[in-house]
Amino acid sequence: MLFRSQIMNERIRNILLLDIALIIASCANRGVGPQGGPKDEIPPKILKEEPLNCSVNQHSKIINITFDEIVQLDNIADNLLISPPQKTPPTVKSFAKKVRVSFDDDLKDSTTYTIDFGNAIVDNNEKNPLRNYTFSFSTGETIDTLQISGKVINAENLNPISGIYVGIHSDLSDSVFSLEPFDRIARTDSIGRFSIRNIHHGTYRLYALADANRDYKYQLGEGLAWNDSILTPTCHTGTLTDTVWFDEEIVDSIRRYQGTIYEPSDLMLRFSNENMQRHYFMRAYRDKQHYFQLVFATPQDSLPIVKPIGQDSIWYEHSILQYSTNLDTITYWLTDSDAIKIDTIHLAMTYMKSDSVFELYPQTDTLKVVYRHPRENKFNKKSTPQNKMVRVEMKSNQSNSFDVYNPLVIHFGTPLTDIATDSIHLFQKIDTISKNIAFQLYANDSSHTSYSLIPATKSRPIKNELSELWEASQSYELRLDSGALHDIYGNTISAQKINWKTHSLDEYSSIKIILADFDSCAIIQLLDQKDNVVRSLPAKADGTIFKYLKPDSYFLRLYIDTDHNGKWSPALWRTHTHPEKVYYFPNKLTLRANWDFEETWTFSDYTDKPRELIKDQRKVKK
Repeated sequence: MLFRSQIMNERIRNILLLDIALIIASCANRGVGPQGGPKDEIPPKILKEEPLNCSVNQHSKIINITFDEIVQLDNIADNLLISPPQKTPPTVKSFAKKVRVSFDDDLKDSTTYTIDFGNAIVDNNEKNPLRNYTFSFSTGETIDTLQISGKVINAENLNPISGIYVGIHSDLSDSVFSLEPFDRIARTDSIGRFSIRNIHHGTYRLYALADANRDYKYQLGEGLAWNDSILTPTCHTGTLTDTVWFDEEIVDSIRRYQGTIYEPSDLMLRFSNENMQRHYFMRAYRDKQHYFQLVFATPQDSLPIVKPIGQDSIWYEHSILQYSTNLDTITYWLTDSDAIKIDTIHLAMTYMKSDSVFELYPQTDTLKVVYRHPRENKFNKKSTPQNKMVRVEMKSNQSNSFDVYNPLVIHFGTPLTDIATDSIHLFQKIDTISKNIAFQLYANDSSHTSYSLIPATKSRPIKNELSELWEASQSYELRLDSGALHDIYGNTISAQKINWKTHSLDEYSSIKIILADFDSCAIIQLLDQKDNVVRSLPAKADGTIFKYLKPDSYFLRLYIDTDHNGKWSPALWRTHTHPEKVYYFPNKLTLRANWDFEETWTFSDYTDKPRELIKDQRKVKK
């Protein structure tokens, strides 16, 4: 009995010690809290579909899908896609463990319906998506199973474009694209891929569309692409090469297996926005009393016709007209003091405006251009001496790393009326000696607010053709005497000095591009590592030379300028003109200082863009 009692006491003591240890441990870890185990990364599982997926002879307009856990719908508007497209979008709701789809439109006879949920169905807690879940049913005897697949790329830079609708029409006429919604549709993923499923046997035309209003038919101004061929989708059994993806990048493409091959499967659609911009007048403003501006939404082909209204025509008789290069901003500088004093200017302006189908017609507006004097109070009131001289504002492009091919450009804040060239002096500094150099000065714009200066011995620069205007590794100074110039208001400048220093020639590099398959319409573009155009030159049969390049890494792009307008042209549906073809050189070019490079390019051999430049066009910042 004593032995049993000792054993019992020992057990009780051990239990008490264990309890104390657990209490101490729990007190020491109060901040940690209960551990929930590994994070749930499992998407919802489907338990039941009513009717069954891929059912036939189904006419019910309500579909119920039951899951193993509570689910939610995430960004349903961008994820859900119904094919054939519906005039009235179906109602899609989630409640508890169910998702219900209710069709509002009448179901068509003998038609296969496809509901692509994308990644819209997620679990309630961790938002794990059931990826790319698709539900299909047919109102006829069979489920259509044919497919058409491919890729949509930006025609100008070959970037993939996500979120573009791709559709087919069994009506092969051109007019159906703008009159009727697509028969069946798909939407491109993050790398531009699309696959239109559940297609019926037949012949089709294929289109891509940036369908802003989701009516699934083309309207003027919407981006588009199309395939000229009549497509007949087919399928057969064969060996498939499956492309393996990881984080939306190709990792491998050698996995092969037996399966059903759907064709065509490699179609390429070159997408572009038509060069159709709405022409309209935006506003007139007058933030300074001595000028006002007329601003248009887009570049204009010609200047507007402006006429004064009423008795204040003095401003029209005493003004200088200045316009931007593309004529979208027109500035009237008022040169007469009485004209400047007019607070409200009345005018009639006739310009070209676009109608609903982008046709231009003459539009006349009557405008009131008002100058509002700033209010004066004790905080902003300024006392300006009556005799204080106003100086002409001046700035230039000078720097201590000046390119030898650039003219010195001087900008003035107001239009000039006269320049005393004998009061302007150009010097080349050699050691401690300043050598006087003859120069030529010419206006860059109609209002004489911008001038370029180059040595007298050099020819004026020609667009896209660079030449050495200044001696390399030299310092220059331009001196302007006080009163060397006057603006339209009689103001002048104080004495000014502008200094700059040119690059050494061994700091530059150059590259010569020889096209093995020369095309006289080719335009070659030199690109930086962000796919931006550095320079653009017409291709030459004996080689195109890009000179005076900073040592860096570059890429090459080429387009065929078939309309000879000197710029890349997008598609135009009304004439069925595809965008001009674009090609990329496959490799990055790394240029070194004081080196001349040469590359031979057979551009028609390459259809892909260098991988390091590829980006989703929809994610590119405008």
